[in-house]
Amino acid sequence: MKMEQAEQNVPEPTLLDLAATLDKEGMIGFTRRFHEDIQNGFDAVNTDLFPWLNDLKKAPWTGILCLGMGGSAAGGDFLAALAAQQGGCPVVVHRDYGLPAWFDATWLVLATSHSGNTEETVAAAEAALKRDATVIVIATGGVLAGLAELSPRCYLIPTVGGQPPRTAFGHIFSRQLAAVEHLGLLPRQEQEERHAMLERLAANNQHFDVLSQPEGDIALLAAGLLEQPMCVVGPTELSPALNRFKNQMNENAARFVRIGVLPEMNHNESVAWGGVGPDSDASASSQALLLLTWPGMHPRVQQRLDWMVAHASTETAWNLVAEGHSLLECLLYLCMVMDWLSITLAFLHGKDPSAIAPINALKAHLDAVQ
Repeated sequence: MKMEQAEQNVPEPTLLDLAATLDKEGMIGFTRRFHEDIQNGFDAVNTDLFPWLNDLKKAPWTGILCLGMGGSAAGGDFLAALAAQQGGCPVVVHRDYGLPAWFDATWLVLATSHSGNTEETVAAAEAALKRDATVIVIATGGVLAGLAELSPRCYLIPTVGGQPPRTAFGHIFSRQLAAVEHLGLLPRQEQEERHAMLERLAANNQHFDVLSQPEGDIALLAAGLLEQPMCVVGPTELSPALNRFKNQMNENAARFVRIGVLPEMNHNESVAWGGVGPDSDASASSQALLLLTWPGMHPRVQQRLDWMVAHASTETAWNLVAEGHSLLECLLYLCMVMDWLSITLAFLHGKDPSAIAPINALKAHLDAVQ
């Protein structure tokens, strides 16, 4: 009886306790520096350091083909969304070996690999160079960075190492965006506007910090998501954030996430959600529905979303409204939300958010069977 009473008196570990025990590779620290990584990446790319940007700017590019996998590919998705809104050419993301059949040297290649050794990205970049294409590499080193020393049509923008690729998104994406802006393929953000954006992102990142705000919105939301399957829904222009949300939850928290993109999902997935008539998926009512929205949504998409929430069979729904003065800022805002949320869920599940044993095991297997 005394032993049972002693066990009952043991307090539940706090988020501070869990972080101290589980955060073996400093994921909290990397997340706290996200906005600084963005700033440093913008500052790291200019024509003084990379005069070849002036030469590439003169070419009439058909589009940009972004090569990458995992966290190193996410920036390409964000570039594609920005290009769809205000770009001068299409941006296509390619996550695979080889190249699309339609590819030719009029497309600029942006090959990104944090390690520089991602085999799919290296293979695709080498294939592009064999087709006389121009390749910009963003990497910390490795085989990919070495291509810039071997080919006169390959150029390197170094990035920062020493951390997992998914935590290096700020380093990577800011360099990608800065390069594309310098090439005139996306409009350049005014310096004053960019400074103000970074200040707002810094303030929001501090607000999301679950160790300094253990009873804040992020911590409360994570606690509410512990036992329910998750679905994240948002408009087309936020689809890069939806996909990164899923990937961060997969890796950091070892959780599945379903994605729904509006308005497309209204033409198929709405039936599975049910709420009107007798039909729905058996798991619809147990889903935790996370709505990613922003002030620039098409009004008809907002109406579709409102209808869906009103008729969804689940009673668990949160609206995560991105704050910002532009699509870029709103996307970066949502990046911080998903990073903090996925890390917090990892802690609550008793998981080290840096642990990715299945990915490492697969890489070791592939190395062994070459």
